[in-house]
Amino acid sequence: MPIDDLSFATMTELAAAYRARTLSPVEVTQAMLERIAALDPTLHAFVTVTPEVAIAQAKQAEAEFARGAFRGPMHGVPVGIKDLCETQGIRTTWGTKILRDHVPTADCTVVRKLFDAGAIMLGKLQMTEGAYSVHHPEVIPPVNPWNADHWPGVSSSGSGVAPAAGLCYGAIGTDTGGSIRFPSGANAITGLKPTWGRVSRHGVQALADSLDHLGPMTRCAADAGAMFAAMAGMDPNDPTTLEAPVPDCLAGIDQGIAGLRIGIDPGFVYGVCQPETAKVIDEARRVLAALGATVIELPMPDRTTPMYKDWAKYCAVETAVAHEPWYPARKAEYGPVLADLIEQGRAMDAMTLMHVHHDRLVFQGQLRKLFLDVDLLLMPVHPFGNPSAAALDEIFKTPNGIDDVLRFTAPFDMSGSPTITIPGGFDERGMPIGFQLVGRHLDEALLVRAAHAFQGATDFHRRHPKL
Repeated sequence: MPIDDLSFATMTELAAAYRARTLSPVEVTQAMLERIAALDPTLHAFVTVTPEVAIAQAKQAEAEFARGAFRGPMHGVPVGIKDLCETQGIRTTWGTKILRDHVPTADCTVVRKLFDAGAIMLGKLQMTEGAYSVHHPEVIPPVNPWNADHWPGVSSSGSGVAPAAGLCYGAIGTDTGGSIRFPSGANAITGLKPTWGRVSRHGVQALADSLDHLGPMTRCAADAGAMFAAMAGMDPNDPTTLEAPVPDCLAGIDQGIAGLRIGIDPGFVYGVCQPETAKVIDEARRVLAALGATVIELPMPDRTTPMYKDWAKYCAVETAVAHEPWYPARKAEYGPVLADLIEQGRAMDAMTLMHVHHDRLVFQGQLRKLFLDVDLLLMPVHPFGNPSAAALDEIFKTPNGIDDVLRFTAPFDMSGSPTITIPGGFDERGMPIGFQLVGRHLDEALLVRAAHAFQGATDFHRRHPKL
């Protein structure tokens, strides 16, 4: 494989080259580290780069390959770790000032699982403060590699920028209200948000425990499936992890989607979408139908609107709980946006919270019943296209502006549903726009297969920013 193509190779291509001994993990890792050194001073995707760890892991993988020992598709693959995942001996800042010098003594479960699968850690990726909506005022946010004036997505901003810019082959992301899906759409990558409880949260700093989902962010659906399989599974250290066996998402990935029923609520989707987003959804419908799926129009449950309107209330209370060790004792070290969320949570009355909780339970039941009639749902990521950072600031300033931002994402964190976000097109400025598919609980393999089928019929995921 020519070295010029190496930055944007797929994990499958790396695995094949490793087996054929035409590439070595040391060569690949060194190339990634050199690319990070050249580009990241401008892109700011990484908080901490770990070259010593990466080269040591690459040498170990190379020695194992020489013995004919292959651990799987993640073996020898350089990845980035979102900086809320505890890493032994390597600082984990959580995007905050309060933990800027925090050095954990153990790896979190999901990082250990990736290491057990043979993955190589290039470093820790930048994120918003506490995984909420904005970066700490003292942090330089990651830069969208497609256009520096545009939104890189939050909170997994570094995890979106790094794979898109060819600085790693995959990254851990987390999603509480849309934080895998927003940066995946903004940077033209593929993000899989698994079912809540599929991936252990042990050793991962929380934004809101019952809403937080960990998942892979990669450049194609097959890579997301491979990384998910390495990350997921029951963990005795996290009693909320699910006992269901983790599927092999790559087995049967080429079976296609003929006969699948894909639902969409035109009023819910098109009623608020800007033309460029509506165009992406129209194209997705056309391609999915051409691949043999049946697109069914149906109404979303009536509790969908409360889910995105009241998500912030639920998130605020759980965030306040997560920050009890530091807040309000170290309030001065917090940025104003996260501090305001925590204050809202601390002030929330029990009656308000219980109304939201009951609506959440009703919505979860309504959605389960909806999936009796369809296999997947087709959704935008947000109503607008690929906004500039300034335009997004204006959206947040408008009355109820955050409702539009969360309209298509927050309900599926409240339900714990798995989703996959993939590139669906580009606007007139050449900026990417993604869309998402939503599945039944534990149906990650179907989501990966459907996204892979779409990516086999389109080339949006194979386009890369010019850097």
